Amino acid sequence: MLEDNHISHIHSELQEGMSFAKCRKCGCMKEMLENLETTLSANLTDTTSNLLRDTQHWLNQMEPIQYPCIGCAHCFPAVATNSFHQAFPESVQSHLSGCGFEVRENVLFPVAGEYFALCHGEDCPVAISTLASVELAEQLANIKPKELCVVGKTETENIGVDKVIKNVVSNPTIRFLLLTGKDSEGHYSGKTLLALAENGVDDRMKVIGSPGKRPLLKNVTYEEVEAFQKQVQVVDLIGCEDTEKIIEKMQALSQTQSSSCGCTKQGKSDAIQSSSTTILQAKEPVKFRMDKTGYFVILPQPDKGNILVEHYSYDNALLRAIEGKNARSIYWAIIENGWVTQLDHSAYLGEELAKAELSMKLGFRYVQDQTYSHDL
Repeated sequence: MLEDNHISHIHSELQEGMSFAKCRKCGCMKEMLENLETTLSANLTDTTSNLLRDTQHWLNQMEPIQYPCIGCAHCFPAVATNSFHQAFPESVQSHLSGCGFEVRENVLFPVAGEYFALCHGEDCPVAISTLASVELAEQLANIKPKELCVVGKTETENIGVDKVIKNVVSNPTIRFLLLTGKDSEGHYSGKTLLALAENGVDDRMKVIGSPGKRPLLKNVTYEEVEAFQKQVQVVDLIGCEDTEKIIEKMQALSQTQSSSCGCTKQGKSDAIQSSSTTILQAKEPVKFRMDKTGYFVILPQPDKGNILVEHYSYDNALLRAIEGKNARSIYWAIIENGWVTQLDHSAYLGEELAKAELSMKLGFRYVQDQTYSHDL
């Protein structure tokens, strides 16, 4: 009976999520459906067979993935995953894809993100995460409370938490992390940060006690987690979007700790050295290889609202014409049909088709780059 309840909950969450276009384009949903299909295929019963049938139907409805996860306030696949793990605990996987990010060295906040660094002097020991309340971060940044060092969102329980840890431990004078705004249901980044502060991580770098979908920290070290736990007090104001109350709490916290926010050399000298990956410096290509499938001529047709793409062989014979309303539909058709075979050629087409689409929207004349054109 317990499993049946979880199966019913999984079904209702995924069914509602698939009614939204944003979910049909989300890597989080696709990953959930694929994992569910694999597990249900190995655990067929009268109850699971119905869910398997619908899961396969939903997979067919998925559109080209545009983002890995956007951390919605209610994340349908994440909520479904939590029930999935309760129904099939043996299926829990530790794999986390797409979890890398650039770490910049010798800067106050080494990991790039959507946050506002304010740092107004020596008395701003508070960092604020607005969790899934994106607009709240900008509201607080515009007010510019003197106690506030940095404010930004944290929408996911893995990469989002990784970034918080990196940016906090690089600035040793941040003593409080104030959690505000709505917690994303399913990901529970706020509850994950509370669990991290209280319990730390296990030997797989999984946050102990987190209710999140996949609280696995892949971009920080155990030493950085320990430093985070020792350095900051994580304060629970989850659910609060009242800027006056948040500022009042921040002022009360600041009064208990006299510290700078690391703007001076003295403050930065005690910062923990963040682990980082090698950053490749991109250079202009030395030469281009011709794609054996031929070349493309891109012709915007603003009067029709279409983009026409002609595909030619290298003896200038027209092979086919592709027409579409936007860049994505055209390059997807080209890739799906195997009319391009090289990654650099695919990248070129994506760039040029985007330019063509933009030219129709903004009214400027489109001129195709000649890298893969018939003039070579």
